[in-house]
Amino acid sequence: METRSHGKINIYLEILGKRPDGYHELITLLCPIDLADTLRLHFSGPSITVTCPHPDVPEDDSNLAARAARFFFAEAGLPPGVDILIEKHIPVGAGLGGGSSNAAAVLKALNENCGRPLSRQRLMALARRIGADVAFFIDERPAVATGIGDCLSPWPHLPFYGLVLIYPNRPVSTAEVYRGMNFGLTKSKKINRKNTFRRLRENAVADWLRNDLEASAIAICPEIAAAKEVLRAHGAEGALMSGSGSAVFGLYPDLSSAQKACDDVKSISPDWNVYASSLRLW
Repeated sequence: METRSHGKINIYLEILGKRPDGYHELITLLCPIDLADTLRLHFSGPSITVTCPHPDVPEDDSNLAARAARFFFAEAGLPPGVDILIEKHIPVGAGLGGGSSNAAAVLKALNENCGRPLSRQRLMALARRIGADVAFFIDERPAVATGIGDCLSPWPHLPFYGLVLIYPNRPVSTAEVYRGMNFGLTKSKKINRKNTFRRLRENAVADWLRNDLEASAIAICPEIAAAKEVLRAHGAEGALMSGSGSAVFGLYPDLSSAQKACDDVKSISPDWNVYASSLRLW
């Protein structure tokens, strides 16, 4: 059984504060993108295995895809048995949600293969147990996420954009980015979120790009700022880091414009991984 596992970008990410349990309250506008991993599931022996040739992807129980399979079989009351092969195309540790997307894809694929024993509500509950972003990938629709990113409200107002994604081949630690964030600075620039998202329906999305984690990530990885400048110099309507980084995206009016910019950036920045993609709105 083969399935695709799409990445995401954060078009808006505001950190509201730190909770007593150590997690951060946030509000973020998430959108899936066409860039995707390929997963192949084989149903053979009485075990759960994960194989991935990418050196930075774990193949043990710490892999979110393995955790998803374990949770699924336990919740469905079925004996475990699946071998998962992950072919990575989404950069690892880039803020594009690849691991969470893999987990959601496994949940959905197993549910389909086993005759849909779990309702959407039960799949969503499992997804939230696996990780904060996993629930978003169950539906793979643009959504506003609140809480720690696990409370989702559909957001069907986004226009189509082509994307250029730059991964500067330098991962950053999410924990380190959060530790370096200046809460005083983020509080000083707070705006009316209801008004913000209303205006997103009325104006160009590029005018409302925001990521409160970006300054901290740039202090760790200056290539993020350089990637943003390169994208703007090559016609992006706006550019922003996704999630906790270090991937950066630029917005373009259509896919052909994004592809041309992607080719141009590749020619001048051979040390970066550069991709043309698009928002996935359907």
